[in-house]
Amino acid sequence: MKNRLKSALLVLSAVTLPATAAELLWYGQAAVKITTDAGKVILIDPFITRNPKTPEALKDLSRLGKVDLILVTHGHGDHVGDTAEIAKMTGAKVAMNADMGHTFSTLGVVPADQLIRFNKSGPIKPVDGVTVTMVRAEHSSEFVHTDADGHKSVHPGGEPAGYIIELENGYRIYHAGDTGVFADMKFIGEYYRPDLELLPIGGHFTMDPKHAAYAVRNLLNSKQVLPIHYGTFPPLTGTPEEFKAALGTTQTKVIDLAPGETMKF
Repeated sequence: MKNRLKSALLVLSAVTLPATAAELLWYGQAAVKITTDAGKVILIDPFITRNPKTPEALKDLSRLGKVDLILVTHGHGDHVGDTAEIAKMTGAKVAMNADMGHTFSTLGVVPADQLIRFNKSGPIKPVDGVTVTMVRAEHSSEFVHTDADGHKSVHPGGEPAGYIIELENGYRIYHAGDTGVFADMKFIGEYYRPDLELLPIGGHFTMDPKHAAYAVRNLLNSKQVLPIHYGTFPPLTGTPEEFKAALGTTQTKVIDLAPGETMKF
């Protein structure tokens, strides 16, 4: 009798306890931390310690805990950010375009055995249950390296990219990286059908609010969009308010996050 009661309670607990929700933390600029519902931790463009918008408490990299994967969209410093230090601290795999991977390996930025070099289209499974597909971005990419003596040199950063990240539960996130609007965003919207888009709106180096709104309304049409890459440096003047005004009436929900805030899905 006791065993049957214990079994019934275990079944009831399994039914009534809520599943762990996946979470996205935005550090500001293009830096995000995704924690999947199975506990995998993915960082994208981890520009954290030198990010003027990241809350001071989050600039302590020791608070990151475990990291399974770092995705880097292109070679600019506000996207590469703390990749090398985090990779060294955590042993995380670092995935990026194949050419930039050669640059990182040759310069000793990230050890070759931690790098995943890949290119656009063919999906990869860099961690259990998570699928990542590299897609096009309209931008530039170079990597400025500072050696032990403080000397700077410029190296190839390969082609810029965005990423489609499909989590264990099928939820799909499109991190566009730094990009201008381009017609193939329609393919991204139709083929990958992202649930959440992370789109730059700052202008100058990327889409401004009007271009990003056009991309959402006419090309992507996802359920939710999180505006990123604005307000960090003086040229990035676009704002979420301008983005919403340009977007107008749409079925896509705009997510309002301040740097350091999270959303669950």
